[in-house]
Amino acid sequence: MAGLKTIILLSFILAIGFLLVILSSALFHNFLPLLVVATYVLAPVPNWICGRAQSNDDFMDGGSSSIVELGRFLTGFLVVMGVALPVVLAHTEQIRYEAMAMSIVGGLLIYTTIISFTLFFREQEEF
Repeated sequence: MAGLKTIILLSFILAIGFLLVILSSALFHNFLPLLVVATYVLAPVPNWICGRAQSNDDFMDGGSSSIVELGRFLTGFLVVMGVALPVVLAHTEQIRYEAMAMSIVGGLLIYTTIISFTLFFREQEEF
């Protein structure tokens, strides 16, 4: 039963994040803050792809792979871009500062929910 409550809570937080980003666009009649959704939805993809491309060796499991590090770098770049994009748009007066704040908070809620979903549904390795 705890799993179902977790899924419902994460879905509720994801809905609040999307609501904040959509309201940041709709309330101020400017749809540029919607670009944040694309960056946060795409942020886990490099980590996932590079994690799948890593060769799993049972005997040599201690070192880190450069492909995994590339995936982490690209994920970090997309997360930082998701925060910096509304700041740059607000600084250049393309969007209002209220829309920037709502977009950043909503985007971070979306990203943390996506990460929580992946951690919750991660398959355990069997030996």
